[in-house]
Amino acid sequence: MKKILFGAGILILIIIAALFLATKGCARGAIQSKTGVDKAALINQASQAENKGDFLAAKNAYQELINNAPSSASEMTNWQQKADDLNIKLLFSSVITPKSVLYEIKPGDTIVKIAREFKTTPELIVKANNISGNKIFPGRKIKVWNAPFSITVDKSQNILMLKSDEEVIKTYVVSTGANNSTPVGTYKIVNKLQNPTWFKAGAVVPAASPENVLGTRWMGFDLPGYGIHGTVEPQNLGKQVTQGCVRMSNGEVEELYTIVPVGTEVTIVD
Repeated sequence: MKKILFGAGILILIIIAALFLATKGCARGAIQSKTGVDKAALINQASQAENKGDFLAAKNAYQELINNAPSSASEMTNWQQKADDLNIKLLFSSVITPKSVLYEIKPGDTIVKIAREFKTTPELIVKANNISGNKIFPGRKIKVWNAPFSITVDKSQNILMLKSDEEVIKTYVVSTGANNSTPVGTYKIVNKLQNPTWFKAGAVVPAASPENVLGTRWMGFDLPGYGIHGTVEPQNLGKQVTQGCVRMSNGEVEELYTIVPVGTEVTIVD
């Protein structure tokens, strides 16, 4: 009886050891598949695709690198920056993507009417289709972005993330309120202004003035007095220095202004 029990015990130990080795082998295989990406080939693929103007293929290659390739922090930052830049190129090009449609212009259509129907901006339609003078003609087919945009501002990192259907399109460095004064919550953009006048306490500062802290664009929230705007102090981006608004470089706020329509949701978190 003791021999039988001893033999059974040995058999159980063998089975446990075999299961352990099999599990370890599976884990090792998973690691190898994760790190087995041909990084050099993917980088070359992305570069060649971008040079050919195939921005979608280039973006997908960089996304594969971000998701699966072993990398240093600097490499990851570089790939993410390239993916962001390609996302904007795709937005501003006539290339049809999964988040856009090919729309045939109908009699009576205007760019503003089409933008309102698809909840996008006239500026984005014009830029993506290289439309001159806002003139459109029935029968022409144009690219129209039809996926909703949203914005998340992270005060702890002083970054603004532009999203479409929860996919991060681009991350911008911004300035937020001094002493953590930018209000946390979810808001909506309710108005947009080009070259805004700044109504400073006791004075009106015109758009052209170097003292106008609003820069070249304003996107106001449904919380009066707060919004996203440009800056005359780009050296302070990445810091908490504003009176509560979100500041961007003028070039980047102009880019964002082109993309997001009135009604876009803005979530601000600590």
